[in-house]
Amino acid sequence: EVQLQASGGGLVQAGGSLRLSCAASGFRHHDYAIGWFRQAPGKEREGVSCISTFDGHTVYGDFVQGRFVTSSDKDKNTVYLQMNSLKPGDTAVYYCASVDDPNFYCSTYAPSYGSWGRGTLVTVSS
Repeated sequence: EVQLQASGGGLVQAGGSLRLSCAASGFRHHDYAIGWFRQAPGKEREGVSCISTFDGHTVYGDFVQGRFVTSSDKDKNTVYLQMNSLKPGDTAVYYCASVDDPNFYCSTYAPSYGSWGRGTLVTVSS
């Protein structure tokens, strides 16, 4: 059973940075994809990023605009989301999710993801 644990959220001022971590375990395959999603109060969930541990391919939501970078440490089975130049509009609960398939072509289409972790709250103050 895949287990995902997101951490690293907190309160930060606009313009600041945070790094989220997603510790993953239980995959059937050596390689997989991890996506980050977020949901703000009263808004729909939106895809933030995806990374394939197979080839390092990454995809980002349009709103990221170069501010966020996702990376993976396969030795630690951990995926990171480095968020820079944060804005109040980035305030949301951030979730990591996974696709246990090394051939998955990264996307931020949420229904593709089979396992979800609990979220971590990011609050950006103005």
